[in-house]
Amino acid sequence: MNELHRRDFLRASVVSSMSMVLGSTKNTPGAEPSGKTVPDRRANILWICTDQQRYDTIHALGNEHIRTPNLDRLVETGTAFTHAHCQSPICTPSRGSFLTGMYPSTIHACINGNDHWGEAAPLITKTLADAGYDCALAGKFHLASAMAHEPELRPKDDGYRRFWYSHAPHQGIGKGNQYTDWLKSIGQDYEKLKNKYGYIPARWHQTTWCADRAIEFMKEKRKDPWLCSVNIYDPHGPFDPPQEYVDRFDIDSLPKPLFRESDLTAQKRLADINFQTKARRPKYPDAKLNLAKYWAQIELIDANVGRMLDTLEQTGQRENTLVIFSSDHGEMAGDHGLKKKGCRFYEGLVRVPLIFSWPRRVRKGLRSSGLVELVDIAPTLLEATGLPVSEKMQGRSLLKILEGKADPDKHRDFVRCVYYKVLDGPESYATMIRTSRYKLVNYHGHQAGELFDMTKDPQEFENQWDNPAYNTVCFDLMKRSFDALAFAVDTGPRRVGRY
Repeated sequence: MNELHRRDFLRASVVSSMSMVLGSTKNTPGAEPSGKTVPDRRANILWICTDQQRYDTIHALGNEHIRTPNLDRLVETGTAFTHAHCQSPICTPSRGSFLTGMYPSTIHACINGNDHWGEAAPLITKTLADAGYDCALAGKFHLASAMAHEPELRPKDDGYRRFWYSHAPHQGIGKGNQYTDWLKSIGQDYEKLKNKYGYIPARWHQTTWCADRAIEFMKEKRKDPWLCSVNIYDPHGPFDPPQEYVDRFDIDSLPKPLFRESDLTAQKRLADINFQTKARRPKYPDAKLNLAKYWAQIELIDANVGRMLDTLEQTGQRENTLVIFSSDHGEMAGDHGLKKKGCRFYEGLVRVPLIFSWPRRVRKGLRSSGLVELVDIAPTLLEATGLPVSEKMQGRSLLKILEGKADPDKHRDFVRCVYYKVLDGPESYATMIRTSRYKLVNYHGHQAGELFDMTKDPQEFENQWDNPAYNTVCFDLMKRSFDALAFAVDTGPRRVGRY
C-alpha cells in the first residue's frame, strides 16, 4: 500500500469510527441524502504556542497588572490548567516532546537546535494529516537548528500543507524568513523599521503576521477539518514591543522580581551549571521596565488572539473549533537574580499557560490545579479526534478532565522536566521531579542540588537539599525520579518466545 492509499484508508477508517461516536445521520433532519459524502464533524484545531511565556502572565488567572481580555475569553469559555509544566526549559527539546507526546530523552531531541530532526517519533501534526486534517503552520518551528541552515531543515513529513516559516523575526533575513520577505513585498524593511522606531510597529509585527496567516488559512474553503499551528516568537527576547504597548503600564506600580540577597549565594553555588545569564541584584527602575516590556509583548499577542477568535466566530467555526493556548517554556524575568533561561527549574521557567476551549465539548470556566505536562497535549488531541493513542506515548490524555468526567485537580502524581547539555557553554545535565508539595532538582555530576517545599515556600527561596529533616523526602523523590527516567527508556520492539 503506497503512502497516498495508506492516508486515504486511515482517513476513511477514522471518519467511519467518528460517525459511530457522533451518531449516524440516517433519517436525521438536514442529513446528507444517501450516497452523498457525510460531512466530517471532527473539530478544527487552532493551536497557539508562544515562546518563553510564564504561567503567571494572564489577567484572569491572577495577574492584576496585565490586560489580556482575549486570553481571559479562552479561560472563561474553556478549561485552564494552572499547573502545566514543560518537559524542558529550552525550546527544541520542549517542542519535540509536546509534538510527539514523548519525553525529550526518549526521542533524542535534547539539543536546542539539533542539526536536523531525528525522526524518532511521528509528529502529532503528521498523524492528524494522515487522518484527513488539513494542516498549516505560521511562525516558528524549531525542531532543528535555524542558525545552521536558515531556514531550518524540515522533517521528512511534518504534515503541514501550508508552511509560513519565520523563526526569530530578525533571523534568516533574505534566507527563507517568510515574514521579512513579506515586509519587503509591501515596501518595508525589518532593519530600517527597527532603526527608525527601536521596535516594529504592531501592524507590521511578526506576531500580527502570524495571526494574519492563520486567519487566511481559516477562511479557506474546505470539507475536511483543519489544524493550524500559530507559533509566535514573542514574548522571547529581546524585549522590544511596540512603544504604545509599553506606555500602557505604570512602571512604578509593577511588582518587583522575586529576589532575596540569599539568591546571590545560591546561584554562586550553581555557577558551573549552564545558564544564559549570571545572577545579579535587580536594579530599579530597569527591572520593572524590563517586566513591562515582557508583558507588553504578551498584550500584543492577546490582541492577535482576539483577531483569530473573532474570525472563528464570524465564519461560523467557533463552536466546533478546539483552541489551545500554550507556550514552550517560561522566562526568569529577574526572579532569583536571573534572566532568560537555562539549566534551572524555578516556577517561572517550567510552568506555562495551558488552556483548552471548545464550546461544543470542553467545560467552561474550569480552573484545574492538577499536575499536567505538555506531553499530555498530543494524546488529548488523538482521543478528541477519535484516533488511537500509541502505547509509546508517555503523555496522558486530558480529555476526561476537559469533558467534566474526571477530577480536575488530579491527573499526575508528579511531573518531570529535564535539561541535557543544550546551550553553548558548560555541559550540564539535570532532572526535576515535582509533586503537589515538593520539587527536587538533581544537577547530575555536581554535589549541589535543590529541594523546595512548595507548600511552605512557594517562591523557592529555602533550599532544603542539605537539611537532614528532609532526608526521607529527598530519598523518596530521587527514587521516583530515577524510576521514571528508567521507564522512559525505549527498549526497542517487544520479543516473543524464549530467549
